Amino acid sequence: MRSVDLIQKKRDGGELTASELTFLIDGYSRGDIPDYQLSAWAMAVFFRGMTSRETAALTLAMANSGDQVDLGPISGIKVDKHSTGGVGDKTTLILAPLVASVGIPVAKMSGRGLGHTGGTIDKLESIEGFRTELSREKFMTQVNDIGLAVIGQSGNLAPADKKLYALRDVTATVESIPLIASSVMSKKIAAGADAIVLDVKTGSGAFMKTLEHSEQLARAMVDIGTEVGRNTTAVISDMDQPLGFAIGNALEVQESIETLKGNGPEDLTELCLTLGAHMVVLGGKSDSVEDAKQLLRNQIASGAALEKFKAFITAQGGDASIVDDNAKLPQAPEIIEVKAEDSGFVNAIEAEQLGLAAMLLGAGRATYDAEIDYAVGVTLRKKIGDPVNAGETLALLHVRESNESALAVADRVRNAYTISSEKPQSRALLLSVITAEGITRYN
Repeated sequence: MRSVDLIQKKRDGGELTASELTFLIDGYSRGDIPDYQLSAWAMAVFFRGMTSRETAALTLAMANSGDQVDLGPISGIKVDKHSTGGVGDKTTLILAPLVASVGIPVAKMSGRGLGHTGGTIDKLESIEGFRTELSREKFMTQVNDIGLAVIGQSGNLAPADKKLYALRDVTATVESIPLIASSVMSKKIAAGADAIVLDVKTGSGAFMKTLEHSEQLARAMVDIGTEVGRNTTAVISDMDQPLGFAIGNALEVQESIETLKGNGPEDLTELCLTLGAHMVVLGGKSDSVEDAKQLLRNQIASGAALEKFKAFITAQGGDASIVDDNAKLPQAPEIIEVKAEDSGFVNAIEAEQLGLAAMLLGAGRATYDAEIDYAVGVTLRKKIGDPVNAGETLALLHVRESNESALAVADRVRNAYTISSEKPQSRALLLSVITAEGITRYN
């Protein structure tokens, strides 16, 4: 087998076999196939696409390039959840204890934040003492004991994907849907879950800006899951504005606690109930999404979900007293009010700009090795459709000091808001659900 022949085959629209794709991925991982050849193949894929069989085979080849997590020692159906990233997306912090509280084991590996999107591991590490690195034995034992563990992603989980992504990043092939789908799913499959729920974001704060492209990506990922024997459901949700009100690590932990108490923002609560309900159905604890939603509402109302969150924090070395005293979370010493210059209604919010604003304050990373400040971030006071008067507060910046750079971030946040004279039409948070059976649109 020669890589040049496989490049030509894909260039001419042919379908590569599983063995041919494994040859390419294994050869590239070992260094036998040079960057310039795999770059040519990636560009051929960008223009020619891949079939469902090809994408599944590529996914498995990347999943098999490193560690494979065997969750067999954990009893029950293990359901994983993945979000394609967004601003203020703290759903894992809520979903993990909520779903675990109904008896579905959650054995999850999560990542750190980069750029304008936050990372679950960073948020958890804002809790004093919380450990995100556990031995395999401790990880399995904890899930069996309390139904829940969340740890940092292994550096050797799908290493071929990491190498290929770095190549795509410098060869203008990042936007290829088959390559995005296989990148996401290779890590999910290597992590060992029996079933997967995907939260695919769409809009200004998401990687996929249009509903059409988001649905194409979701369809590709569901097809991969189906091809490799993982029951997979994708929910398309809006990211034209941040999810909830809090952006920043400790701020998002605090908002997650309020949501588990039943006092969370409406959009965040609804998305978590929907994603959680699909996890409950795939986990075999309910026959319908609506019944599963009611089950989860009951877990919040009874306090069972919050108690599970406390047990989770304690099990991983964290200070669970933050649940009842959020002042024990990292606190920024100063707050800057971002005020509206015009009266009217909030017509639009550039979610990505708010994510970048939080990053510039220190809540996120511009590079993988950058240090982050757990205390800083942005809290929204106004969202799309809200009335606003000139001089009224749009958002709060939680900062170390009110210096020139912080005031520049305040201007960025102000400019991310569009104020209009007329109230905009209400926008849907949940847009569609994609399963192996097809697509269901909410509207």
